[in-house]
Amino acid sequence: MRSHSYDDVLAGPRRKKVPEVPAEPGLVVEDPASGYCGAVVKIEYGNVVLEDAKGRLRVFPLAPAGFLLEGKPVTLVPFKAPDKGPVRRVSASGSVRVEGLKARVARDSRIWVEGKHDAELVERVWGHDLRVEGVVVEPLDGVDVLSDRIAEFGTGPGRRLGVLVDHLVPGSKESRLVEAVHDENVLVTGHPYIDVWEAVRPEAVGIKAWPKIPRGTEWKQGICDALGWGQPFEGWQRVLSGVSSFRDLETPLIGAVERLIDFVTEPTEEG
Repeated sequence: MRSHSYDDVLAGPRRKKVPEVPAEPGLVVEDPASGYCGAVVKIEYGNVVLEDAKGRLRVFPLAPAGFLLEGKPVTLVPFKAPDKGPVRRVSASGSVRVEGLKARVARDSRIWVEGKHDAELVERVWGHDLRVEGVVVEPLDGVDVLSDRIAEFGTGPGRRLGVLVDHLVPGSKESRLVEAVHDENVLVTGHPYIDVWEAVRPEAVGIKAWPKIPRGTEWKQGICDALGWGQPFEGWQRVLSGVSSFRDLETPLIGAVERLIDFVTEPTEEG
């Protein structure tokens, strides 16, 4: 029979196991060789990046028992963030995206915008939401015909109209035409910009600010001339391609469109 004491002598002194600690960002450890003390910033390529109290960064290898935590040796191991479950995807408008969407049958209600560019911009940002709700957006081709078009459409409960108007500011031609509309089933909202192009944030299209165009100059052509964008159809492609979400738009336009969508999708007694 073998002696336990003999085995212990051959084995030598047993080493205490050094605990493994996840290198969670913000964890403060010390490198015993240099005395450097810092918080974990990240792990990359088998090394850990530490930042000291003065904001200086140093890189150390992830060696076994390579660091001190509260004065005791530890082995840093990669940190795994806890699983937070499925990530909710959002649409370009910021709403929760409906996966596997099948467009709802179109409502009788409509949203009208002044022109093709307005319609394309609304589609770019709110298209997903509009298909979920079954709302069709149609170009009006100018507010001069607004009253006649409303009469032709024939509004009523469950058959509402939301109208988005450019340059809707006090004293403008647009504001006077809108003031003539008196129908509880019609909501007109707008933004203060001369054209919907200007409702796109300048940084989204790579400029510092939208140029000021002299009165009497066709605005879109003036913008294209000032920025070297060629013809308006070429300029519009630049503008539209710069928009990927509501964050690329000015707040007045976002609010105006959101109000229209709420209005035409609001439940009614008959709709």
